[in-house]
Order: sequence, then C-alpha cells, then structure tokens
Amino acid sequence: MNNQNETKNIGFVIGASSVGTLIEWYDFYIFGMLATIISKQFFPEDSGTSALLSTLAIFAAGFIVRPFGALFFGRLGDLIGRKYTFLVTLILMGGSTFAIGLVPGYASIGWAAPIIVLLLRLLQGLALGGEYGGAATYVAEHAPAHQRGYYTSWIQTTATLGLFLALGIIILIRQSQGVEKFGSEWGGWRYPFWISLALVIVSIIIRMRMQESPMFAKVKSEGKTSANPLKESFGHKGNFKMVLLALFGAVMGQGVIWYTGQFYAQSFIENICKINFVESRNIILLAILFATPGFILFGWLSDKVGRKWIMLLGMLFGILSYRPIYKSFMDKTNPAAKRSIVDAAKTTMSPTLANRDAKDHKKVFLTTKYDSVYTDGAKYLFTKTDTLHLAEDYNGTTASLAYVIANKDNPAILDSITVGVKPPKEGTLAEGVTYATVVKKSVKPNVAIEKTMDKGTFWYFVFFVFIQIIFVTMVYGPIAAFLVELFPTKIRYTSMSLPYHIGNGVFGGLVPFLGTLIVEFTKNPSRPAGDPLAGLWYPIGVAIVCFIIGAIYLPNRNDENIMD
Repeated sequence: MNNQNETKNIGFVIGASSVGTLIEWYDFYIFGMLATIISKQFFPEDSGTSALLSTLAIFAAGFIVRPFGALFFGRLGDLIGRKYTFLVTLILMGGSTFAIGLVPGYASIGWAAPIIVLLLRLLQGLALGGEYGGAATYVAEHAPAHQRGYYTSWIQTTATLGLFLALGIIILIRQSQGVEKFGSEWGGWRYPFWISLALVIVSIIIRMRMQESPMFAKVKSEGKTSANPLKESFGHKGNFKMVLLALFGAVMGQGVIWYTGQFYAQSFIENICKINFVESRNIILLAILFATPGFILFGWLSDKVGRKWIMLLGMLFGILSYRPIYKSFMDKTNPAAKRSIVDAAKTTMSPTLANRDAKDHKKVFLTTKYDSVYTDGAKYLFTKTDTLHLAEDYNGTTASLAYVIANKDNPAILDSITVGVKPPKEGTLAEGVTYATVVKKSVKPNVAIEKTMDKGTFWYFVFFVFIQIIFVTMVYGPIAAFLVELFPTKIRYTSMSLPYHIGNGVFGGLVPFLGTLIVEFTKNPSRPAGDPLAGLWYPIGVAIVCFIIGAIYLPNRNDENIMD
C-alpha cells in the first residue's frame, strides 16, 4: 500500500510540475513560431529581411536573459523553497505572454510596439530562467534514486510538447480564419497569446495543491539551508568547477542540438526551402509526435548505463549528420532537380496586379502568380514581382494602370500594357484607367516561391526532422538527472539553473538568429542567396567543443545519494 501511495504521489508531482512547465514553454515558443508574422506587425512594412532579423533578435533576447532569471529565482528557490518560486515564475510568464497579444502593431503606435514587445519578451526570459530548474529539482528530489533519470525525463518532454501545443493551436486558428485574416493587425495570430491566460490559471490551481520537496523540507527543518546560495554556488572553487563542467561539457552542446533539431529545422524548411506555412509546421508537429517517447526511453536508459555517453552520442550524431540532412532538404525542394514534369492542365497564372509602394509613390510593384502543379502532386507557387519607376506620383485609385514600355526581346518596339490595380484592404477602386509614364523597369524581377510538396517528399522531411529530434531526446532526456546529481540540496536550484540556462538560453537560443545572420554574411553580388548551409557551422562548432570536453572530463557514474 505504501508503494502504491508513493507511486501515486510521484505521479501527481510529475503531472503538476509538467503541466506548468509545458505551459511556460508554450508561452515562450509561440513568439518564435509566429516570427514571420510578428516581423510584419511590429516593424515597418518595407523592412524586409531586417524586420525578420530584428524579430529573431527579440526572440533571442528572451534566451539571453534566462541566466539572470536562473540566478534570481534560483536564489529564491534555495532560500524559501521550490514550490512557491516556480509558482511566481508561472504567473510572470503567463502575464507577459498575454500582454504581448495586447500590444498594438507598428502601424498604430510606431516604434513603441517593438520596444514594448522586447520588454515583455525579457520578462518571459526571466520567468523561464526560474521555472525549469525548480521543476527539475522538485521532481528529482521526489524520485527514487535508481529511477531519477526516468522520472525527470518526463519533465524533459515538456519543452518539446510545449512547442507541439504552440504549433497545433497556431495551425488550427490559421486554418479556421484564413491567411489574410490570421495575419492582420488584430487577427488570429494574437489568439495563442491570449489563450495562455486560461492555461496559466488552470496550472496555478494545480500547483497550489503541491507540497514542498521532501529533501528541501528536511534541509530547512534542520536549519541547513544556504544563507547565500549565490556565494556558495560560484564562490567555492569545487562547486564552481562543477558549474563550468556542466556548462561546457554537457549543456552547451545539448542546447545547440535542441534548437537546431526543432527551431532551426523549421526556419530552414520555411525560409530556405520555401515550404508553405502550414506544411512546414505539420512536418515539425509529426516529427515531435513520433520522437517524444525518446525522452522517456533515454532517461530510463541513463539509469541503467549512465548519462554521459547517451548525451555525447546525441551530440556526435548531430555533428556528423546536420550538413548532409539539410543539403538533402535543399535538393529535394529544388525545382530544377524535380524529376516529375509540370501538369499543364492544372497549372494556372493569375492576372498581373499593380500595387504602389507605401512610401515612394513613384514606385509601383507588378505582381503575377503562377501555380505550377507537377504530375507527382507537388504545387510550387511562384510570385513574380517587377518594379516600375514612374515619372510622377501614382495614386492607385483607379481599377487599371496603363503604361508603354520597350519590348524585352526588341527594344525598338514599344508595348502598350494595361494591368489591374490591387484594391486596398478596405475600400473600392474607381472605374477607369490611370496612364503613367515609366522611367525604368527593374532589370531582374523578384521571384518568391511557396511550395507544397508531394507526399513522398513530405514524409522524407518528417523522417529526417524526426531523426534530428531523436538526437534531441538523447542529449535532453538524461540532462535533468545529470545536473541534479552534480550539486548539493541546499544550493541545487541555483547551481543547476545557471549552466542550464546559459547552455540553452545563450548558446542554444541564439541558433536561429546566428544561423540566419551567418547566411546573410555569405551573400554577395555574385551569390545573392549566399550559402544556405553556412548557418549550421555555429551549432556544429559548439557541439564539437562540448563533445571533446565532455568526453575527457565528464564522469559516467550516477550519484544515488543527492542529500549531500
């Protein structure tokens, strides 16, 4: 009967801790999932790539402050207890997330919009910095010594399941609203932020029923809690050495593997391979669904064979396979490499529409869309945009625009062209034609591609993202038990939180931003697209350094007695 009660108790401990932590990860990641839309809402319309980079920088800022949250809340957790500290972090995270959904866009309040969002994102980062260490410590201090890897691995699933929940809600709302309404200033992209409030309230009710960790309660009742957790964690040579070893020998590599396998994968598939919004996220959803049991498997296995080599092998597999996997993603979605042919009966071309530039009224964009449907079922939507520079301002209020321009094959011949005008979001166009004089036309049109894959290619992508997430489960499944066993109870919350959030928040969290930035640096006039694979050198390099340090210095023994 006592064993049944213990099992029931640990089940509640894991469930209550996991639900709250999952919600915090959900809150933290919906920002990244919506980066492309957020960049358009909180920055000027004509910012282009710089808006996306700025949004990714705000996303990364939340990761960078996580170590400060770890120090602040870790200290509180070691002074007043685990339960109340991660109750506070949950409320802070939920409030910040809900508030992001209330911030008006750049069109309404200008530069105040991204500044407010940045401040709220920093609060999110601080909250998450205190959440994970508390939840992992709390579960580990309840778990039986010989099953610590298995029980803490349930907490490890929450980061990926939070991402899964964020993706699922976003896709459902987008499909119910449609693309245009979802992406409007007060459209459905805000709903996932608002939904967070209800999720947090449910989690708070559950967490209020939790008891304090028995190990911390014992230390506290005996008067052995630390008077200065920060000083004891980082001022004592032996303990500080373990903090550095945890960071550079395990967590740094674990962080880049985690964010490459899930976040960078999604960014690459959407922005480099040009797979459409829903399909790119469905790939991640399915891969997560299939791979998530790996967290439990490798956590359980680490109780049997040790934590070290499971984590290091996950890093090694990533180091060796990332470039071949991502190269194959590019090859599989390269229109020039497709073996199937275009199905002429199903391929369509939309009428060309003119749309004036929001700032320069002498600049007009001519947009034509081509739906290229292939015999294998794939559909590639090409959007060609030509730029016209006019002699005078164009008001864009009539139904058609007419102009004369030299024939592209024979400049001696002039072509008279009339195109439709794109109507404004709200309002109608007057009947008639505006006649314009063209000064010049863009030498090379901009061509954007959005791809829907054939079934075979879709499942190919799912499989190789699944493989990457298996690497994630190898490095992440055992990490909580590994970190808990390195540090004594009275300073455990502080000591394990800092290396974890530097490794994940700084080294890992910067993967999408730095990867995108590195690719930008490789662009030049002779190679306008740059080297799309160059961004992978950052996670690969960090993982190599971590693998070498971990292989030489990390112990492979499991410490069953963590009351010291």
